Amino acid sequence: MTTASAPGKIILFGEHAVVFGVTAIGAAIDLRAKVTVRNLPGSVLIKTAELALHGFSLDLTTGRLTSPQAAHATRYISAVLREFDVKDIRVCIDSSLPPAAGLGSSASIVVAAVAAISAHHGLGLSRKEIAAISYRLEKKVQQGLGSPMDTALATYGGYLKISRDIAPLDLPPLEMVVGYTKMPHDTLSEVEKVQDLRKRYFDLVDPIFQAIGAISEKAVPLIREQNPEELGRLMNVNHGLLEALGVSSRELDELVNAARGAGGAFGAKLTGAGGGGCMIALPGAAGTDALMVALKQARGVPFKVVAGCEGVRLEGDL
Repeated sequence: MTTASAPGKIILFGEHAVVFGVTAIGAAIDLRAKVTVRNLPGSVLIKTAELALHGFSLDLTTGRLTSPQAAHATRYISAVLREFDVKDIRVCIDSSLPPAAGLGSSASIVVAAVAAISAHHGLGLSRKEIAAISYRLEKKVQQGLGSPMDTALATYGGYLKISRDIAPLDLPPLEMVVGYTKMPHDTLSEVEKVQDLRKRYFDLVDPIFQAIGAISEKAVPLIREQNPEELGRLMNVNHGLLEALGVSSRELDELVNAARGAGGAFGAKLTGAGGGGCMIALPGAAGTDALMVALKQARGVPFKVVAGCEGVRLEGDL
């Protein structure tokens, strides 16, 4: 039996603007997806306990599944198994990341699965190879939408600076709180919304992108210097700019306002494409507990996280 786990991710700064080459900052978080593989002669079985699918058989040759729901829930694992032509195996998925929330759950599952199969079958894939294969597979499943940032953060962990290229950043861990709206988000529709706005009002939208990029650049030394007050101010400004682009929502704004108000956060903003999904908050003097309570009272689901955590790792090889 071999188990590997990979972290989720948040975007600290730079959403949407990064699509046009402006700097964004992403971080791995310690909510993780775990994939366990073991030998199972004569069959291929995928079990996804966290999705309330109690186990079912998948024949990769015929594509025979027990339900359409099973096909949708396991499409990432199926892509990995087909990539390596794996037979006679049982795969178990256990994830603490909510799906369709903008926290990189699919990338985490793919990276953990590739790493687990590599170790279980003695393939000896490097981290670079794991990241490249995982990105290609996630992009294929998502019909061209996969982000290299998500699979890179799941593989390498830490922080990444994204513009025209992706580069690691050597920064200290950052304690934060994630608030989940329980509203799934549609990345494609939110990206298209911003692109359409830019086409119609380039002279207004492009300066917003440039301001968002400037915030990303200014944030890096603040994280390095561990200056949460100023970092929080930049988070608040970034959220306001994303609101101006039309990608926030009533549910996200309620959580952001609760975090800043009753939660006493230094700063709070949406993270990811917006329209639903999650927001992030930087704890203030009252600490993380006050933030957790405030987000629960605002009908959100809060998670304590550490940004900048470890990437993919083997949990056991028994």
